[in-house]
Amino acid sequence: MPIPINLHLLSEEDLHLVGELTPQEIEFDLTDEMIRADFPLNYDLTISHSEESILIQGCFSLQLNCDCVRCLRSFRHQIDMDPWDVLVPLEGEDSPKIVDDCVDILPYLREDALLAFPRHPVCSVECKGLTVEPTTSEATPATSHQAEEKPSAWSELDKLKFK
Repeated sequence: MPIPINLHLLSEEDLHLVGELTPQEIEFDLTDEMIRADFPLNYDLTISHSEESILIQGCFSLQLNCDCVRCLRSFRHQIDMDPWDVLVPLEGEDSPKIVDDCVDILPYLREDALLAFPRHPVCSVECKGLTVEPTTSEATPATSHQAEEKPSAWSELDKLKFK
């Protein structure tokens, strides 16, 4: 769902937008199974016209459901972009498509939200990862002796004779 900004109305006065977008409206298209955007993105923005660009200032926040990459526990990660500023050029190769004197600012909001996602979500800095339970069966002496007798790749190289 786009967030259209009418340039004709914006040239007369600044625009103040407050609202929320569902994950379906934002269309994050996440491929990482460790991060899920299940909550709405809340925004509070002031948009002004500045020469040949649009200046967007304000803040947005989003809560994510994540699974820790170390211990696989579920946790919530909060993204708070406060302050958030972006300058949208209206001319040049980086300019957005203008349709009926309107510019959609949702791609800029989506991009900066995605850039704020954790690359490898970790529940806490102190997380040690999965704990491995010690096995109760003891290795028999014959088994450990067989492991010692197995030749290594280096021992095979040691057998080579060079002139």
